[in-house]
Amino acid sequence: MKHLYLVVLFLFCAVGFGQSSQNQGDIEGFSMYPNPVTNGKVYITTAINGPKEIFVYDVFGTLILKTTILGKELSLNDMDAGVYVLRVFEKDKMATRKLIVK
Repeated sequence: MKHLYLVVLFLFCAVGFGQSSQNQGDIEGFSMYPNPVTNGKVYITTAINGPKEIFVYDVFGTLILKTTILGKELSLNDMDAGVYVLRVFEKDKMATRKLIVK
């Protein structure tokens, strides 16, 4: 009987905490350049080039930068050299990429 409860608990957790595919997906036409960043600016373009909400995390998962850009230029002048995770939200789509700052 314990095994049955364990299986039911596992299925509940898998369904409850699984990712929903309804509002997620890679942003169409997503492009980020240059990478690695050497001049303190990175350009992010998409197919519709709408407003983008940007989150930058360090390798420990700490949020380093949160901003919204209306164009395609993101300034990273205040960031130290290193490897980061860039997460971009545009409308109901999301893209996650590795970002290297030199």
